[in-house]
Order: sequence, then structure tokens, then C-alpha cells
Amino acid sequence: MVDKNFCMSSFMAFRYIEKDDVEFYEGLKHKNFKPISDDERIPVKTADDIDREIGKQMEQFKDKKKGILLSGGMDSAIVASYLSGSDAYTFRFLGGDFQSEELSRAEYYAGFYGLKLHYVDIDWDTVVNHLKPVMKAKSAPVHSIEPQILQAALQAKNDGVEIMFVGESSDLVFGGMDGLLAKDWTFEEFKNRYIFTKPEEVLADPVSMDYLFERYRTDGDKIDYLTFMDDVFSIESSGSYWNAFAVADMAYYDPYARLKMADALDLNRVRNGEPKYLIRELMKNKYPEIPVPGKNPMPRPVDEYFKDWSGPKRPEFKKNLDMSKFTGNQKWQMYALEQFLEMNER
Repeated sequence: MVDKNFCMSSFMAFRYIEKDDVEFYEGLKHKNFKPISDDERIPVKTADDIDREIGKQMEQFKDKKKGILLSGGMDSAIVASYLSGSDAYTFRFLGGDFQSEELSRAEYYAGFYGLKLHYVDIDWDTVVNHLKPVMKAKSAPVHSIEPQILQAALQAKNDGVEIMFVGESSDLVFGGMDGLLAKDWTFEEFKNRYIFTKPEEVLADPVSMDYLFERYRTDGDKIDYLTFMDDVFSIESSGSYWNAFAVADMAYYDPYARLKMADALDLNRVRNGEPKYLIRELMKNKYPEIPVPGKNPMPRPVDEYFKDWSGPKRPEFKKNLDMSKFTGNQKWQMYALEQFLEMNER
């Protein structure tokens, strides 16, 4: 079924097309990531359990040439501790001036465990050059990290790496989404907090996305936001890695995606300054000499890229949008959607 207005609204709200049977155009079939089922995941209770189970997973790759997407955060830093002697790939933006502190931490992690560090230099030209391939593969507009992941995957492939490791799923599995876990939300509060860009603010013919939130409504004005995140955010967050690595024809592996917490997430600890408390403990064990870093998303200088952008021009968007009201990530969504429409209507 073709419903371009629905697809545009879904991408703006959730950064993916939520309905599997609805497409932008006749003849296109968008592709969504399918998370590992709960019964396939290994329950862990302690930091030592996580350490042991990741170590076990790594055994199957002992004869392969391995690489890792290494950031300045603790998730990939922990995965790096199992990969001594492997190749590490760290994004370096705008000549190294963007988030230089995160770059320095990645360099430290690589040195601590003896990884060969490679820089993946990213600028706007890199993004533009890799945007169409990832959109074509997904048959949908994409997240801003996908072109740069593709660049890293291609670079690693050229170096002979056979499989790349990432630490992407840790936030969702171990309670790292502290902003979304900050309180017990009402239905409307969570809906407004979660939506990435409200379709009605940017699209000429928006379609309401309330139906998806309604699936998780409980007790009148409450919402089961934990299940919502497990079901919805997991598709959006992992889909960027899955798609970009597939375009590069590169195998990748996320050991956190194979785990689950045996005990219920302690929301009090998360809300009182200890997001991902089990991962934080493991990080201290792996890197005892340095403080545990704060949580940062994968860096991408979208604010810099779009600081002078005048906004989308196609008729699917509202006219005369005040671009000063939108974040760099929201501008990316509009840009990517417009480029996708252009690509498929020429």
C-alpha cells in the first residue's frame, strides 16, 4: 500500500516507517531492523555476569580479523577490552575540532588495550557522498549517522577487517535512556517527549501518529513507556547500523543486543545519577584509572552542518518554516526526507 503522507509523518516522528506494509512509492519496499527476540537473549544480574557473557560471545570470532567502532563512551570502550590487537575506528569530524574530548578518550581506550587506531575523517562531503546508497538500500530516508557508519565500514573492509563490533544496544538494555526514564510519564507527556519532530509542525499534510502511542496506553492517562521503548526505539536505534553495514557488505556484531537484565531495572538508581549502573560498574573494572564518562550519543556535527540552511523547498513541507526553531537533528530529518523524495521523483 502506498501512502506517502503517512511515511513522511512516521519518519519525522519516529525516524523510521512504522508500518511494514505502507510505502512511499509503488515498487519500493522499505526495510526495518528486527531485534533479537527476548527468549534468545541471555539474562545477566551483575557486572561480572555481563563480563563473562560478552567474553563467551567473543570466542566464536577468535579466528577472524576484527574491528570496532570506538567512541569516547563506555559501551564501546568495554567491548574494546575483549579485542586486544584488533583495529579500532574512531570518527574525527571537521579536522578533529568537534568533540575533541571524546576523541581523546577513544585514543586512551585504544592504547589501554592495544588496539590499532584508525581515524575515520568525516565532513559534509562524506555525508553527501554516502547518503543516497543508504537511502536506496532502506527505501526510506535515514538517520544522520548512517552515511558516516558506511564510511567507517568501507574503510575497515578496505583494511581487511571481516567483522565489526559496536556497543549500540547497551543504552536500551541497561537503562541508559535516562531522559526517557526520568519519570513516570502521563500519556501526553511521553508522546510529546518522545516524538523526534512533530509532523504537524513541518509537513503540509501531516498524518497523526497517535495510534502507535495508543497501543501502550494504560490506566486512562498513563503509558507503558518501558515496553514502548523496547518495541519502538529498538527498531529505530539499531536500524542505522544494520543498514549501513549491509550496504558495505560488512558483518557486524553487537554483544549487548544478546543480553537482558535478569532483574527489573532499578529506576530509582537511574533517576538519581546512575544510568546503566551495571555497565558503569563494569567500566570501572575495565578502566580503573579514569573516571566513568558521561553518556553521549554518537557524535555528528549536525548543528554545524545546518547552521545556515534555509530549510526544505518541496511542496510536501510547510512554507516559510522558521528554521531557528529546530535542532540540527530535526533539520537533518527534513533534509534527508527532501533528498529521498528528490531521489525517487526525478
